[in-house]
Amino acid sequence: MQELLTLTQAEFTLLAVICFCAGLVRGFTGFALSAIVMASAALILSPLALIPICWWLELVASAMMLRGGWKDADKGAAVTLWLGSAIAVPIGLYFTQNVSAELSQTVALCLILVLAVKQLANMRLAFLNTRAGLVSAGIGAGIATGLASVGGMVVALYVLSSDRNPRQMRAALVMFLFLGTITTFVTLLLFGVLDKIAMLRAAALTIPTSLGVFAGKRLFTPNFEPYYRPICLSLLVGLSMVGLIRLAT
Repeated sequence: MQELLTLTQAEFTLLAVICFCAGLVRGFTGFALSAIVMASAALILSPLALIPICWWLELVASAMMLRGGWKDADKGAAVTLWLGSAIAVPIGLYFTQNVSAELSQTVALCLILVLAVKQLANMRLAFLNTRAGLVSAGIGAGIATGLASVGGMVVALYVLSSDRNPRQMRAALVMFLFLGTITTFVTLLLFGVLDKIAMLRAAALTIPTSLGVFAGKRLFTPNFEPYYRPICLSLLVGLSMVGLIRLAT
């Protein structure tokens, strides 16, 4: 099996542990699977090799969580965010051709870090609770995806700024990421990234990821719901800081 995956036993075991932990976080929060895998597994596989793996694992996680997400989500808001993001990705890609990758990623991560810290300090971003804020969040997510592949974090910021209950927040993220897998699939096909080795690796990592998602879903109980928003915002702060540290080293 390891020969087919072109990975050593130790590398595959470490990837499996990373995917389980990422699935655990995804199952509880509704997002961050790809961000955790990309941040933790980059020493084993290149970001380009990880992209199709993350797409498949996001699809698996979305399928596992979509039932509850479909019922509780604000479908109109999720579709608006997805469409805005899909339309605006080319804008972000355009900027990446005219601005250094390091600078664009630094700007995007710093913005997410500042906004997440503000929300942790209970400084509400009132603009985001308007229709214009919804559309702006979708467009901002698309630009951030093109600039630094952090569009999901922008959407998480928008959702967490609302007055919805934790179950509705989580459901909106689940639905947005499910719709996003469709856009990503088309992009991966156009760029020819979905090769045989990538899909074999993704298939092999499905089990640990699924176990993690299942465990995370079980943790999302009424007892833990009051902690959902601060946990998610702290996660955004942590992921932003890890990204900035990686850029600085």
